[in-house]
Amino acid sequence: MATITSATSTSEKIETRTLGNSDLEPTPIGYGAWAIGGGNWEFGWGAQDESESIAAIGRALDSGINWIDTAAVYGLGHSEEVVGNALQGRGRKPLVFTKCSMRWDKNRQIYRSLKAASLQEEVEASLQRLGVDAIDLYQIHWPNPEDEIEEGWETLAKLQEQGKVRFIGVSNFSVAQMKRIQKIAPITSLQPPYSLLRRDIEKEVLPFCRENNIGVINYSPMVSGLLTGKMTAERVRNLPEDDWRKRSPNFQSPKLERNLALVEVLREIGREHGVEPGVVAIAWTLRNPAITAAIVGARRPDQVDGVIPAATFRLSDAEARRIELWMGEHP
Repeated sequence: MATITSATSTSEKIETRTLGNSDLEPTPIGYGAWAIGGGNWEFGWGAQDESESIAAIGRALDSGINWIDTAAVYGLGHSEEVVGNALQGRGRKPLVFTKCSMRWDKNRQIYRSLKAASLQEEVEASLQRLGVDAIDLYQIHWPNPEDEIEEGWETLAKLQEQGKVRFIGVSNFSVAQMKRIQKIAPITSLQPPYSLLRRDIEKEVLPFCRENNIGVINYSPMVSGLLTGKMTAERVRNLPEDDWRKRSPNFQSPKLERNLALVEVLREIGREHGVEPGVVAIAWTLRNPAITAAIVGARRPDQVDGVIPAATFRLSDAEARRIELWMGEHP
């Protein structure tokens, strides 16, 4: 069931959708807080300006976006702290989603645990950093260690019963893994990667979610900035050494050149509507009926301004076919 929320920076009202079996009504795009976690950790994006990060969150919320997605591990706790700081003093709080299972030691090395005691520690730390009484959606970040996913899911179900979290979901799970934990408690949502450059979930995962009323909030619809229209080969070369994207195949030859050519196709379509290529890339993912909403990252207010139109912009069938045709000719 769709509802309407007001927005101050979009010319249209933003329609929301119900997330899976919950009463959560997220807008079609949400604020992704991975990058604002900063650098100096394994999956960092380099140093970030916290004041700009807080301003970006404020701009997104003031523009009608009603949810934020983060994770304890982003910046090793720092992203959740920034989100918590950004929400201080705001009268109307957004929905706050976060994730667990990736821990870190005193040397900032990441390890993974789905043990009950570990998750209990994690949720308490996340609640404190975020400054909220309950987390709206608490998600297992990765199904690792795989032999602990049942224990982890049982624990999240107990946290829900305790009122520490409102709804529970998973991220990066396969159909087989979701079937295993479904026997314990219903799954509200799945958070998978999904974009023009990563479509593997279309065959089995998305149909399974539709059949089982599992909401889907996809991450990296713009492939971590690659499809925004702002990325160039020179900019990739100049990324900070502690930016994980320097190690990603999509940001290296020969894939980089092909991906930047795809951006030009998106740019041409976007130009006809006065929107940026990244908005077209996001809209392509939202065309899939199994997708409830997409996570969109931004580190500065101007970046938010560039992607806000994705909350209402939709591709026509002809435009979608044009993209598919290009993709077929450039595998």
